Amino acid sequence: MRPLQQALRVEMERDCPDMQGRQQRFHQFLQQQLSEVPAVPLPVGSRERLQTLCDQYAGYSSLAAPARRRLVTDTRQWLHELRCRLETSAPMAPPRLRIQAPASASPSAQRSLSLTSPLTSVHGVGPKFAARLASIGLFVVQDLLRHYPRDHVDYSARRRIEALVAGETATIVATVRRCSGFVSPRNPNLAILELHLQDPTGRLRVSRFLAGKRFSSQAYLKGQQRLYPNGATVAVSGLVKDGGYGLTFQDPLIEVLESSDAPVKSRSIGRLLAVYPLTEGVGADRFRALIEQVLPMAKTAPDPLTDQERTSHQLLPLGEALRALHCPKDREELDQARRRLVFDEFLLLQLGLLRRREELRSRPAPQLDLSAMRDGLVGRFLALLPFDFTDAQRRVSAEITADLQRPEPMARLVQGDVGSGKTVVAIAALLSTIEAGWQGALMAPTEVLAEQHYRNLCHWLPQLNVTVDLLTGSTPRPRRRQLLDDLANGSLKVLVGTHALLEDPVVFSRLGLVVVDEQHRFGVHQRDRLLNKGLQPHLLTMTATPIPRTLALSVHGDLDVSQIDELPPGRTPIRTTMLGSARREKAFELIRSEVNKGQRAYVVLPLVEESEKLELRSAVDVHAELVSEVFPDLKVGLLHGRLSSAEKQTVLRDFASGSSQVLVATTVVEVGVDVPEASVMVIDHADRFGLAQLHQLRGRVGRGAAASHCVLINGSSNAQARQRLDVLVRSTDGFEIAEMDLRLRGPGQVLGTRQSGLPDLALASLADDAAVLEDARAGAQWILKQDPGLDDHPLLARLLDLQQQRLSGAAPLN
Repeated sequence: MRPLQQALRVEMERDCPDMQGRQQRFHQFLQQQLSEVPAVPLPVGSRERLQTLCDQYAGYSSLAAPARRRLVTDTRQWLHELRCRLETSAPMAPPRLRIQAPASASPSAQRSLSLTSPLTSVHGVGPKFAARLASIGLFVVQDLLRHYPRDHVDYSARRRIEALVAGETATIVATVRRCSGFVSPRNPNLAILELHLQDPTGRLRVSRFLAGKRFSSQAYLKGQQRLYPNGATVAVSGLVKDGGYGLTFQDPLIEVLESSDAPVKSRSIGRLLAVYPLTEGVGADRFRALIEQVLPMAKTAPDPLTDQERTSHQLLPLGEALRALHCPKDREELDQARRRLVFDEFLLLQLGLLRRREELRSRPAPQLDLSAMRDGLVGRFLALLPFDFTDAQRRVSAEITADLQRPEPMARLVQGDVGSGKTVVAIAALLSTIEAGWQGALMAPTEVLAEQHYRNLCHWLPQLNVTVDLLTGSTPRPRRRQLLDDLANGSLKVLVGTHALLEDPVVFSRLGLVVVDEQHRFGVHQRDRLLNKGLQPHLLTMTATPIPRTLALSVHGDLDVSQIDELPPGRTPIRTTMLGSARREKAFELIRSEVNKGQRAYVVLPLVEESEKLELRSAVDVHAELVSEVFPDLKVGLLHGRLSSAEKQTVLRDFASGSSQVLVATTVVEVGVDVPEASVMVIDHADRFGLAQLHQLRGRVGRGAAASHCVLINGSSNAQARQRLDVLVRSTDGFEIAEMDLRLRGPGQVLGTRQSGLPDLALASLADDAAVLEDARAGAQWILKQDPGLDDHPLLARLLDLQQQRLSGAAPLN
């Protein structure tokens, strides 16, 4: 396997170009190696998997770069797992470790406990300890069982000494050759106990550090040495690390065994050890002992799924899953337990979303008769456009038109990469609605974006004799009063605005369609408030931040999803580079050369003003530096969220018209600001932003015909920060970037806010559990089809109500 892993590593480091070797290309070498399987016993299914990989590498040269990277990563991971599985069955593999089962609680103690018993009724929990447990939300026995481990340390991998690998956790059984104890010459309060061990394959030195004056006495050290006499058999578990004398264990757990095949009595050694999120005053060992006491109660937990449902999805019973998560026998049992509990979390989430969707569909929607309007407002609008719709825009437009003609309200999410032309598709939908005799609303997350949409609409709609107006928080009162009157009497057809549209005085005469831009900046609750203003208007939401499928199903599972996956012709690709903070001058040189060609540039920073906590350059400071030192001959604008609406508009107008050539900004420019002449985007402290956010910022350039540049200035020496930014340098595919962002930073960060309607998942991961999410969605659809009111699933109905209460109680408006 070594040459295979080596070839895969080098191919990955060079960004998967299908390298040419001395005799073969990379994919030919892989095919040959994978097809020549050595005649050794392999785990079940391995030969089939090797054949599948072999077939996939046959078409490697025709794959796109992201698909190549995925295939190479999957192959490396699978080969590593195969090596680990083969290693344990190698000729010198150690015998299996015998683990003594933990003593269960006495029958009388079990009888006195139930799932709802307070924790003070558990042996060893007094009022003081109960108060500490209450501080992490644990009050009754059921809370303890539902307090899931955040990780498991795997001491179950039994290794021979020669098979130990630095960075892995493992357990060895070895013989003591010598044991010595001494006080550190540098620190009189630190005693060191050193064991020299050996097994049939090698030797190892293990040290235990005992800090404290009482451990430094010779009498204590002699007593410790007597515990490990020469020739004794010991089991040692821990993290293997590279020390000054070769491999050793960090903070080893050691138990003397009666013989080499005697069972291990320790609760930690040789096991999969659960690691819990705890608080001060609650020790890990004491908490594990507590869990061990209440674990027999897990089998009394009522199961919300029927036997048939469990069997069809191959799930463990709930009680068994809870027991196996806290105290698994092996990795396979742990995976099965985790899958069951993750399935339950996703099932509740999907049931909530699907019921919400059915509830929405059961309401009457505006009846839009679009059959006689083939060449009406929409036809005239398309004729005004200086370009033709792409195939993707036509497809999505047709999906929207079909939805608008149905008797139930539309709920559709349109995803499209930056610059794919979502706005014109939305305008076409608004015009269809208006022609059918209804009003439309367009809602944006910021005033800057709302004003830009308003300017765009003013360019087209007056030519089609359609009235349009703008309502934001800074609209003057007299103007607002007039506007609300026009809206209520129906003379105003399209209203563009921000959260101001949610306010109670805003009353529409006949609201037919709501378009929400940058969907996940609004919580689900804002969306609902707007929907409650009309009969039950059709809802079209747009986002330019591509959302991975798992996230779309979790947060927007009540919406149909359309994708504009094609950019308009004539867009030039953006060249992305990364610079260290010491080479910032290079970025300024690029700005000057582009401005000399008549182009414009953005410089984006994470902060408005200098912060005492973060040592970052701020927008105000950089603006001052550029004006006085770097570009004294150019006009440099400054845009950030603390400016008033009028000031923002002035700055943007100057930049768009060319009065200012460089714009220093915070992430206010992230969404929707459209200046075709801008060809340079410099992002300072790029490591402080998420990948999806950086991709959005990069989309502010490349809107004209000129070649465009995005420069990421990395102020961090962190290797992971560099790896994240490398993804952006390599790829322009928004969906690949969003998937990576989800893996690296988690869903809350990808969506930018906790209030995005994101479910509170205790165990499930949207990045790693995509397959379980799909299963749970299918399960939820089947349950609701058989039992729409959940009458046969009373426990599921109760859990669902509790979840809805928790969500509605914990998510106020922004």
